[in-house]
Amino acid sequence: RDLLEEFNGKHDSLFFNDGQRRIDFVLVYEDESRKETNKKGSNEKQRRKRQAYESNLICGGLQLEATRSVLDDKLIFVKVHAPWEVLCTYAEIMHIKLPLKPNDLKTRSSAFGNFSWFTKVLQVDESIIKPEQEFFTAPFEKNRMNDFYIHDRDTFFNPATRSRIVYFILSRIQYQVRDNVKKFGINKLVSSGIYKAAFPLHDCNFSQRSEDPSCPSERYLLYREWAHPRSIYKKQPLDLIRKYYGEKIGIYFAWLGYYTQMLFLAAIVGVACFLYGYVNQNNCTWSKEVCHPDIGGKIIMCPQCDKICPFWKLNSTCESSKKLCIFDSFGTLVFAVFMGVWVTLFLEFWKRRQAELEYEWDTVELQQEEQPRPEYEAQCTHVVINEITQEEEHVPFTTWGKCIRVTLCASAVLFWILLIIASVIGIIVYRLSVLVVFSTKLSQTFNGTDPIQKYLTPQTATSITASVISFIIIMILNTIYEKVAIMITNFELPRTQTDYENSLTMKMFLFQFVNYYSSCFYIAFFKGKFVGYPGDPTYWLGKYRNEECEPGGCLLELTTQLTIIMGGKAIWNNIQEVLLPWIKNLIGRYHTASRTEKKSPRWEQDYHLQLMGKLGLFYEYLEMIIQFGFVTLFVASFPLAPLLALVNNILEIRVDAWKMTTQYRRMVPEKAQDIGAWQPIMQGIAILAVVTNAMIIAFTSDMIPRLVYYWSFSVPPYGNHTQYTMEGYINSTLSYFNVSDFKSRSRGSSASDFDIRTCRYRDFRNPPGHPQEYKHNIYYWHVITAKLAFIIVMEHVIYSVKFFISYAIPDVSKRTKSKIKREKYLTQKLLHENHLKDMTKTMGVIAERMGPVVTDNNLRPKSE
Repeated sequence: RDLLEEFNGKHDSLFFNDGQRRIDFVLVYEDESRKETNKKGSNEKQRRKRQAYESNLICGGLQLEATRSVLDDKLIFVKVHAPWEVLCTYAEIMHIKLPLKPNDLKTRSSAFGNFSWFTKVLQVDESIIKPEQEFFTAPFEKNRMNDFYIHDRDTFFNPATRSRIVYFILSRIQYQVRDNVKKFGINKLVSSGIYKAAFPLHDCNFSQRSEDPSCPSERYLLYREWAHPRSIYKKQPLDLIRKYYGEKIGIYFAWLGYYTQMLFLAAIVGVACFLYGYVNQNNCTWSKEVCHPDIGGKIIMCPQCDKICPFWKLNSTCESSKKLCIFDSFGTLVFAVFMGVWVTLFLEFWKRRQAELEYEWDTVELQQEEQPRPEYEAQCTHVVINEITQEEEHVPFTTWGKCIRVTLCASAVLFWILLIIASVIGIIVYRLSVLVVFSTKLSQTFNGTDPIQKYLTPQTATSITASVISFIIIMILNTIYEKVAIMITNFELPRTQTDYENSLTMKMFLFQFVNYYSSCFYIAFFKGKFVGYPGDPTYWLGKYRNEECEPGGCLLELTTQLTIIMGGKAIWNNIQEVLLPWIKNLIGRYHTASRTEKKSPRWEQDYHLQLMGKLGLFYEYLEMIIQFGFVTLFVASFPLAPLLALVNNILEIRVDAWKMTTQYRRMVPEKAQDIGAWQPIMQGIAILAVVTNAMIIAFTSDMIPRLVYYWSFSVPPYGNHTQYTMEGYINSTLSYFNVSDFKSRSRGSSASDFDIRTCRYRDFRNPPGHPQEYKHNIYYWHVITAKLAFIIVMEHVIYSVKFFISYAIPDVSKRTKSKIKREKYLTQKLLHENHLKDMTKTMGVIAERMGPVVTDNNLRPKSE
């Protein structure tokens, strides 16, 4: 048993007790003999499985060393070391690329040329984090070991590669055979409680360098130059992130950083459009008419619900009309067109940046054929004939069984989507019901002197409360469905880890898309669109009168909804990401009576950190893609969305860095060539964003009716003004309704108390007494035509620009292509020259042994 004093001075040791063999992985289990439980049979089974597993690990070439915890004598840590021969064998099996010779090509150049001094303050200090030496690489082969750049066996396989190889072995060593079914893999053992944890080690404490001078202390450097708050303005050390955590995490932070950089431009333009609307709100003619006591103050509006809703004055919406002028301005159109182009530029330039990273990180020719997941291999009990190889292979289920699984999974996903739609319907019912209450409490007939009514109209109160309730329901359903989606995907049993993540990605994104965006789609495209008119209102479910928009439209409500959901989601996620891991680690240290990390060895310190999990990065991507949807799909209604996203992402990068570096165990490094299924999802969102923003401007915004009035109905033959003007616009958009034509069901509560003969409502219909009374007038058809024409023109223009940009910007730059070809040529030349040298050397030995060769021209075949 190890004593506490044994670790004084070497608590950060990364080696076995002999100080020579490096710890590549750590397994943790609880000693059954010291458990307080009385289930002896269960404990014995677990012990036998673990012993069988560890015996098979040793037979597989790994070396183990067990030590008891210095803080909790029930815990035993099994340190795993992979010898040189094992590393070489599995490096060849896994097609791992390793160095051949130093790279003599210049791969990185400053994008600012002579102005690089200007951005020096933003760069990571190269004297602290030194640039990595680059090599030409090739898939490792044991029989060509002499071709590789093996300067030192201890450093040829870096810690990340060693951990990846060992995890590959741990995931495929069996521990039991039951009913002719092999059970294997460390993941299964951890999930069943046989082991409590399995993880690679951090190389030092995040707050100080390792006491071992040979240790690079990369965790400490990452914390100091990447995760620390004082480094928030600096660029990310992507090469060190990739080296320490692997390419999969490196490409995530590279994408998130690039997305954040591109948001700077979108945020600047968005703020400019917002300021344009803010400065010009006092020049908003139609808002002045709403607020004017002789115009809006004398316009009596029809009740917006049945029986108890009163008549109300138009100027009661004065404050909301002023706010609407800020967002519903010409800048809205400019910004929507700009964002349609921006999203294309972002996706195309990211592809180029991704291609550069593929070259720099040596994943250009990443082996595409993945090994099956251990969970998949464990279920392979059926034998089938492969159509290509005509050989027998094991599969987990037959074709019929696969069809049944796919059908059940699709049905489960459809059920949960319908459940979300049902929750949206519930929110709509809430809106329709509570509007009646707020109309009764907040509205006052005719006078409009109540200060509450000035700032909080019934529609605004309904919108805010419904948005908050919608956000709460979204977060609850989101939490539940995450577990359901994982269960469905596990039941589906994808073959490889990529297939698993892609399947889960599509399920989760489809759910999240409906969950987060459904309420926004309802407000933007359905609310107030099918309400009929006061004499013949449309009823929803035969009971609830359809909800109407305010005279300015539903754009302001959509803005409110986006602000609450985006802001609430960002705050909630940051609280979860910062507080939860910190509190859990704090509780863990309290329970283990560990007042300082220096009292325990490195493996024990890491054990008490939180587990990131295989899907940890998946949730980070999902969070950002949902935000990307808000920024692009509905940005026409909220030009400040990119600014909110920018601020959130600057914090998100450092929060993710902080929690990975300080609060989580080190993850198993994984290779990745790109961001996977998220790329086509972003492309789909970009295409849909053009349609949604065009429709928001056409149907949710009031811009098209205003333009139609300005150019057609403000002057003869339809208007009375001598020149183009917006004066009289509000009067032209409000139709008349005869109070006597109210049905008893929809008559307002105060109609009998006042001498009200007509009221106004928002629509383009003929007045009472007209031969076609209450039918749509000519203005309506002009507006509809203009809206459809606008959508067609805007979509075609933006799609044409997007196509041109996609065509003009190649996915891989010419310079990167040249570098890839050059490296491939030099690598092949190097291997070919080495091969020729070996062949020449071999032929020389053979010739030397055979002696001189005698030739005789007479000894020829007769054919000659």
